[in-house]
Parts: sequence; structure tokens; C-alpha cells
Amino acid sequence: MKAFDSSPSVFEGNLLLKALDARDRSLLSRALEPCEVARGDVLFQAGEDVSHVTFPMNRTIVTLLVPLHDGRTVETATVGREGAIGGVVSQGYLPAFSQAVVQVEGTVLRIEAERLQQAKRSSHAIRDLFVRYSDCLLSQLLQSVACNAVHSLEQRTLRWLLTLQDRLGTPDLPVTHEVLAEMLGVKRPYLTEVLGRMQRDGLIRIGRGQLGLVDRAKAERASCECHANVRRHFGEVLGAVYGKGGKIVAVDAGPAVEKLEAGE
Repeated sequence: MKAFDSSPSVFEGNLLLKALDARDRSLLSRALEPCEVARGDVLFQAGEDVSHVTFPMNRTIVTLLVPLHDGRTVETATVGREGAIGGVVSQGYLPAFSQAVVQVEGTVLRIEAERLQQAKRSSHAIRDLFVRYSDCLLSQLLQSVACNAVHSLEQRTLRWLLTLQDRLGTPDLPVTHEVLAEMLGVKRPYLTEVLGRMQRDGLIRIGRGQLGLVDRAKAERASCECHANVRRHFGEVLGAVYGKGGKIVAVDAGPAVEKLEAGE
């Protein structure tokens, strides 16, 4: 196996890893394994033991889905370069409640959950960083529950598209009607009808295999408060905030993540 490149530039692709100083990176670097993932890859299924923590890098996006008995799935959290999934809190080898599916292909770094736990025990900064991130991930899960319960499909669609744009930083988003219907737990014909109305209202642009946000400010006004609430909580607790155009950047968030630097 090719040796892992532990130079500082390798850690730039994920904000949690970027937050660590040289000493804390050294606790993780030998245990990190780079992998290429494709759209549609399932990192773990509901009920499976989760043995690894996965860090999406750069533009890679992974979605946590809860499967229902009727075959539908509902999105509960979308994770990109700001976070990690699988065994984040536990020591791993516990059954997953949801399934993790790659939505945008790219590179991830994986580490055995047990090795991450060892690093947490050796470093207060690593332990504090993941406590903060776990709180932020929980906020996204809880806000998703509230959003799915009370907000319209149009608002939920905008929330998910804004979340995706935050992590990609581009107006055109690689998502099909079929994938979006799966994320939102609705039938495709119904979603297509709603998307058509949203396009006529000037909120989105429907393309071949993608959707675009025509005017982000207008989309934010038409969306519910859920996206803004999660964004604000990330900024207050972790330091991963959203800069111009919605792109996730990193800023200082206190002693435990003092290496998070402002960026574009």
C-alpha cells in the first residue's frame, strides 16, 4: 500500500483535520487511509457495525438516510468537508441507525474508530474538536426532524439545495429529480411538479442531471429557517461558517480548534 502523505496540504481538504496542529495530526496520520468513492456508494447500511470514521475531502458529499419500511428513505444530514461520519462519538463497532450514501464522488480519508478514540485519549484538542462537531451534527439531525415535520416540500427542497451548495460552492448542483425525491422521501412525479413551479417562480433552474439556484438570496428568503439555524450553530460552536456565495470556510473557534483559519 502506498504510504499516506501526511504533509499539511493533505489535511486542507477537510476542516476538522485542518483544525489540528502538527502534533495532533501526527496522532492520526499513520492511521488515515485515502479512498476514492463514487456517487451512489454505500459506506454503511442501517444495522451494520460501523468500524471506521470517514472524512469527506474537498467537494465530496455524503448523505445520512433513514430507510423506511415502504422502501422510501429520508435525508437526516448532509456531510461534506466540514465534518465526518460513522463512529464519530462511539468507539465504533456499534450498529448504525442510518445508512451513508455518497452523493458527490471524490476522495475520503478513513480511520478506524478505535484509533480515533486512542487519539482522543491522547489529545484534549482532538477530543474537544469532536465533541464540538458531534454537537453540530446533532443540531443538523434535530433541525431536519423539525423541518420534515412542519415545512412545505418547497421549503425542504430549498433547504437541501442550499446545504448542498454550501459544500460545493457552485450554483449548479449535480442532483437529479430521482435523487432529490429519495432525499426528501416523496414520489418523483409530485417533486417534479413542485420543481416546475419553483422554476416558474425564479427560484431554481432545471438542467440535464442537475439543478441550479438562480438567486441564492431569494432562495434563502423563500426557504424555512432551518438552514440558517444550522449554519449559525456551526459558526457558534465549531467555527465552520458560510462565507460569500454560501461556500463553507473555516474561522477561529477557540483553543480546541485554534488552527481553523479564515479562507475562501
